[in-house]
Amino acid sequence: MRHRKAGRKLGRTASHREAMLRNMVTSLLDQERIVTTVPKAKEARRVAEKMITLGKRGDLHARRQALSYIRSKDIVAKLFDELSSQYEDRQGGYTRIIRTGNRAGDAAPMAILELVDYEDIIEETEDE
Repeated sequence: MRHRKAGRKLGRTASHREAMLRNMVTSLLDQERIVTTVPKAKEARRVAEKMITLGKRGDLHARRQALSYIRSKDIVAKLFDELSSQYEDRQGGYTRIIRTGNRAGDAAPMAILELVDYEDIIEETEDE
């Protein structure tokens, strides 16, 4: 029975899974949008929401908790300075998963994991 055993194993060892999720959450907070498989996106979303909640708390203990998981001072600074103020009025639901179809090589279901207020910066070139 799998009672009270939350989370997906994703076909990896515990250390590999933890390292992969740390890298995915760090990339998500840095780039604000990543492309991955649907199960990985669902797992990374759980951790990313917790990190943004820590950023909203903003105290020293929350910063140290975020640093123990993310381990990049620049990304943690961005989380606590920029992203926390961006989501201060929102009560959760900071990320969105957009399914994009299946991958060509192995037909794995793919998705885009992005922060809710992500706006794609499109540089329009005008022909003059």
